[in-house]
Amino acid sequence: MVVNGAPIRFRNRARIELTARARFLFGKQIMSPEAASTPARRVYFALQTAYIGDEHEREAGLHLARDLISEFQAATTSGLVRELLDRALAAAEADDCYQALRLARRVMRHEEAVLGLPPFHQPGMNAVAEEHDA
Repeated sequence: MVVNGAPIRFRNRARIELTARARFLFGKQIMSPEAASTPARRVYFALQTAYIGDEHEREAGLHLARDLISEFQAATTSGLVRELLDRALAAAEADDCYQALRLARRVMRHEEAVLGLPPFHQPGMNAVAEEHDA
């Protein structure tokens, strides 16, 4: 889990309640830099940085997301993908990066289907998910 840019590791089950507005991602939502290996995944990673990075990283992430989205839109023939990317960028620029990430995940699923890629998952995430389900 990452909360306001700080990684948190859980050693056992825990219940967390956030009592103030916070920028957070957890589990399968978090993408490592190495996993950003396709155009849609690079967009997601840039938006993730704009969401959970520190102030400097957020600005750089949003700038990179703008560039990557522009390149992706120029290369794709899908009107749906262009629309989703427009909405994701608008959400990120309105400081609603969590919504931007949700839209970017839809683009990733589309890309996986079109390119015949396996669904994105972080290495080792299945073991973590199984631990929490036990």
